[in-house]
Amino acid sequence: MALLQRSTERLDIDLLVLPDANLILIASVIEPLRGANRISGSELYRWRLLTPDGAPVPTTSNIAVPAQGAFKATTEDTPLFVLASYNWRRSATPALKMQLSQAARYRTVIAGIESGTWLLAEASLLDGLPATVHWEDYEDFALAYPEVRAVKDRFVIDGKRLTTSGSLPTVDLMLEVIRQRQGYSLALEVSRLFRYEQPSFHADQSLSAASAGLRMHDPRVAQAVRLMEEHIEQPLILTRLARRVGISARHLQDLFQQSIGAPPHVHYLALRLNAARRKVIETTASFADIAAATGFNSASAFARSYRASFSESPSETRRRLRRRITPSEMRA
Repeated sequence: MALLQRSTERLDIDLLVLPDANLILIASVIEPLRGANRISGSELYRWRLLTPDGAPVPTTSNIAVPAQGAFKATTEDTPLFVLASYNWRRSATPALKMQLSQAARYRTVIAGIESGTWLLAEASLLDGLPATVHWEDYEDFALAYPEVRAVKDRFVIDGKRLTTSGSLPTVDLMLEVIRQRQGYSLALEVSRLFRYEQPSFHADQSLSAASAGLRMHDPRVAQAVRLMEEHIEQPLILTRLARRVGISARHLQDLFQQSIGAPPHVHYLALRLNAARRKVIETTASFADIAAATGFNSASAFARSYRASFSESPSETRRRLRRRITPSEMRA
């Protein structure tokens, strides 16, 4: 599936937005992709907004979203995301269901975003597959479509079908797309744009920049991430990190896998590489100095890890992004 394969090629995505969709739902698809483009300095993703008739579509915020065209059943293989929130049944006309069914013959991926899952089920595109919906709709959906395996997950990826259970789970899905296409480091950096965790009112439990956008329910994982962020220049070995947290190295590995879906060394390396990339872009420091400042033994070791993560060398990044980008611009 091209959507979830490692690639530096641009990926085009069609978004079919139905009336009464939430603005935040639309943004939950687009903004992570925009962030990936902005942070990478490359057009990794391009999207096109479609509506059933090509006219601007009203949203629940009474703000009409302009369309770039009408959705039609063609032989295009571009991934198609169907976005719906309220009153989806009004849009589930026989004509639209037929168009979705015909499009499924050619589209590499069709995703049901929030109530878009209902549309896919109506078009018989989820038969025999697991799918998720908003938690408020779970029981009704399971009763309405017994041929679909309803599950209580934030998002589900199964072959050519993707489904999400709401706006923030859709952000999770898009971060997973970025992770699989461009790697953990870029996905982690994009996640820092979305501080959607409720911050603690206790100063010693506040979110660090590294943990923003990650759901770390276990305080030991959050503590370990803060220690990683504080020790970028001289990284802590796993056993020492675990000792500082008060658990064994094996237990810490298990907690990381359960909490953020990656082992500690992968997350730590991503933090260091992202810090290094910001220095490559924002400063004129030598690569040897950047390597030393982010915990690499040599400039060559740094360059190898950098290329493996970002698919280009530090010097290629600088040549490609010649103008200075400030930290505030990177977060924009």
